[in-house]
Amino acid sequence: MNHHHRKVLHAIFAHPINANIDMKELEHTLEALGAEVEPKSGSRLGISLGGHTVAVQHVNHSVPKEEVIQIRKFLETCGVAATDYPL
Repeated sequence: MNHHHRKVLHAIFAHPINANIDMKELEHTLEALGAEVEPKSGSRLGISLGGHTVAVQHVNHSVPKEEVIQIRKFLETCGVAATDYPL
């Protein structure tokens, strides 16, 4: 996981919730963590990591805060923490 991926990961876990995370950067960060990202029906993305799966809305701009919260909870469920990847 490179420095840019770690910055995006820290943005996901930031307080207050960051509403300025690019979807492509988020996808690349999740893939760097070992997640499988695949398109689902409509404009949804399926994300699988560590036996857990979540579906999020695919957007062409910044990820909405609700989706950031969902991804944060998903990563916590998978055992991923920003503190495991220091900047």
